[in-house]
Amino acid sequence: MDQLETQLRQLIITTCRYKQNSVERQQGLTKIVRAICKSGKLWKDTSPYYEDALQKTWLYFCRNLCEANTGERYDPNRSSVTTWLNAYLRRRLQDFRVEEYETLTQTASFQTTEDEVIDTTAALVAPPDIPPILEMTITWAKTDFDGELRRVHIQGHPKVNCQVLILQRLPPETSWEKLSEEYRISISTLTSFYRRQCIPRLRKFGESQGYL
Repeated sequence: MDQLETQLRQLIITTCRYKQNSVERQQGLTKIVRAICKSGKLWKDTSPYYEDALQKTWLYFCRNLCEANTGERYDPNRSSVTTWLNAYLRRRLQDFRVEEYETLTQTASFQTTEDEVIDTTAALVAPPDIPPILEMTITWAKTDFDGELRRVHIQGHPKVNCQVLILQRLPPETSWEKLSEEYRISISTLTSFYRRQCIPRLRKFGESQGYL
């Protein structure tokens, strides 16, 4: 076992001793995430849905590292934590590829209209056991101190902006099909805007927090 894995294993043992949802547990999870991100051992992919899959992976990590809340609890005797995470991340990427294929072959085209779009961000409520990384990201997006996320929007649809889409796509994410129906905008337009405008801002925030 190399030095990193030894360090991570000790961090996991220490973190899992604290009560679930405690400040100490959250601080421990954040330390582990930062160590993994800085290690360079996390699976990388250039697919357009990598960030979505990564968000799901971190959510799964926070909920199942110490207890089996939404899946099987991490077992350090079976694999390293990075191997465990990478396996889950690759499965989620495969899910997105299958979903994309099914969308291309089965989903009918949606026509873009100039209908008014209702801002739904006020209705978004975070679950009580929300992981610290996700909680910080939601707070950042909702607060939008400089107004940048609200200013950057799809042409002709000022209410479909980066703030709305980021909040809608954070776990538990709203599907692109549902967003397309709700906003009367094609899936290709939504996903293209998300890749070009939203993901770079998400990545910048993640880097500023030491997650990437």
